[in-house]
Amino acid sequence: MRIMGLDYGSGTVGVAISDPLCVTAQGIETIYRKEENKLRRTCARIEELIREYGVELIVLGFPKHMNNDVGERAKKSLEFGEMLKRRTGLEVVMWDERLTTAEAERTLIECKIRRENRKKYVDKIAAVFILQGYLDSKFLRPSR
Repeated sequence: MRIMGLDYGSGTVGVAISDPLCVTAQGIETIYRKEENKLRRTCARIEELIREYGVELIVLGFPKHMNNDVGERAKKSLEFGEMLKRRTGLEVVMWDERLTTAEAERTLIECKIRRENRKKYVDKIAAVFILQGYLDSKFLRPSR
C-alpha cells in the first residue's frame, strides 16, 4: 500500500509518496499551474502518479488558522479534496498542515539552499511533512 501526501497551494501542489510499508514519506515533485482555478492538468498529473505508484489513499494538507478557524485557503483545500475523491475514487484524508510550510522553509535554510532556489522545493518538502505526520500518527506504535 502506498499513500500520497499533497500540499495544495494557489499556484502549486507539492507531492509526496509513502514507501510500500507506510513508514517514510518521500518528496516526488511540485506540480505548477498558471492560474489557481485551472486544475485539469494538475488533476491529470496526480492521477498519473496515483497509477504509477499504486496509491490507495490521499492525505491532503488542511491549512487551518492558528486559532483553529477554517479560512478561505482551507475551504479551497476542502473543495480540491472533494474533486480528488470524485475523480480518483480514493479516500481523501484532510490533515492539519499548520506550520508545515514554515518548517519546510526552515529545513531548506538549514540545508543552506539559496533563497532563490527554495521556492522550487518548499511545497514538495511541505507535502513530505504532511504525509510523514499522518504516517507517524497511524502506523507508529509506542514501544512497551
